[in-house]
Amino acid sequence: MKTRAGLSERKASFKWIIILCLVSFGLGIFITDGFARTTYSSGPLIIRPRQERGLRVISEDKDAKKKYGEEKDFIGEVAKTHEAIKSLHETMGTVEMELRTRRNPKEAYPADRKKAFAVIGVNTAFSSRTRRNSLRNTWMPQGKNLQEIEQKEGIVIRFIIGHSGESKNILDRAIDAEDARYKDFLRLDHVEGYHKLTAKTKKFFTTALALYDADFYVKVDDDVHVNLGVLAETLERYRSHPRTYIGCMKSGPVLSEKSSKYFEPESWKFGEDGNNYFRHATGQIYALSKDLASYISTNQDALHKYANEDVSVGAWLIGLDVNHVDDHDMCCQTPECVSRARNGKVCVASFDWNCTGLCSSVERMEDVHQRCGEANLKQIWMMSYDNKTKDSENIKDQVDM
Repeated sequence: MKTRAGLSERKASFKWIIILCLVSFGLGIFITDGFARTTYSSGPLIIRPRQERGLRVISEDKDAKKKYGEEKDFIGEVAKTHEAIKSLHETMGTVEMELRTRRNPKEAYPADRKKAFAVIGVNTAFSSRTRRNSLRNTWMPQGKNLQEIEQKEGIVIRFIIGHSGESKNILDRAIDAEDARYKDFLRLDHVEGYHKLTAKTKKFFTTALALYDADFYVKVDDDVHVNLGVLAETLERYRSHPRTYIGCMKSGPVLSEKSSKYFEPESWKFGEDGNNYFRHATGQIYALSKDLASYISTNQDALHKYANEDVSVGAWLIGLDVNHVDDHDMCCQTPECVSRARNGKVCVASFDWNCTGLCSSVERMEDVHQRCGEANLKQIWMMSYDNKTKDSENIKDQVDM
């Protein structure tokens, strides 16, 4: 009996052991499977089953291809945008040019605009008839000679003058009659006045550009002697240089005293009292290449006018990429031009600095022409600047015409 009871107890114990093992195994599987599901989805540091790793590789490859496609599309869109901006810029440039032409009809140059090498504008006034005659009798060609130098050499020379404040008064009629006789004027849409020279200079460039397609535009005062051949040679040296500004460069003091002839009302803009202006060509004569003259013409409404014309022109160009040519052959004093001519050298232009032109230009222009002119070199060394007496009867005969 004891034996059977013992066996029965051992069987019951073994049975419970098996049951407990099965329960433990089941619990283990359940817990392990839940833990695996949790860890596989919770972070990148847990190693995933092979199948999931394969799916991940495929997914990442798709993501990379998708990203590459997106980058490719983005680059394509950038290229399209760049082309659109470029096209818009070109369109805006065309529209701007059209608007500029409408604002300033003279910018719409005619198709038959004359081609020239240089247009020389000689600044003059209503009261300067005798000065003009002194130039006509010396270095400025007249009649057929004026036409010939224009046709053969491409050098156009004109007196530049505007009109009076009144419609067709006696001053305007006198200029009309003089022009009818000599045909050497370029009339400007400008009201004449001593303190309006800067505006007149702007108008000269605008008008000359509208009439002539030239390489250079030259401004000269009517009390300066010019050797046209030497001037042409000087300009020719810079014909291939864009944005060229040729003259005698100076840097005079900014005058703040109202009593001064060259008083600058805006002297405060140039710094402290006693300061000098920036470098600019003296106003007696200077030359601008076509692109610089065009710049002034195009932007004339926005360019500030200072009291002095030469300063104003220098100010308009000082901030640009300009080739400033300081040529002192364009500003020989009369004793210097005589001395150089005796040695076979000729200046481009001659005048007296203390007079900002030839002193007593009407009386002395012919004498300077004989001594310093390029056409008379063979006779120059035979003349004496100190004791030469001048016969200006030819000029005086025309003064009161």
